[in-house]
Amino acid sequence: MYVALLRFSANKSAAAEYMAEHQNWIRQGVEDGVFLLVGSIQPGQGGAVLATGVTLEEFQARVAEDPFVIHDVVAAEVIEIAPNLTDPRLAFLKD
Repeated sequence: MYVALLRFSANKSAAAEYMAEHQNWIRQGVEDGVFLLVGSIQPGQGGAVLATGVTLEEFQARVAEDPFVIHDVVAAEVIEIAPNLTDPRLAFLKD
């Protein structure tokens, strides 16, 4: 399981210009079954993506394709998490 922290960079003002492409990137990740959760880092610091079902390298490549990353609207940090204990509703994350 992975978390990508997408923190706004100095080029944050360009977000509106690339928002539609960024939202398409998010939709594609959800449709592909890779993104489990996408949300904002509060207050207004960027976004986060929770993902599973791919290798670390595949996820890093996907994050690098985010238009916000390409155009330096955000700086991405990918964190790998190895779940040890989960609520039964999230047991699928341990596989």
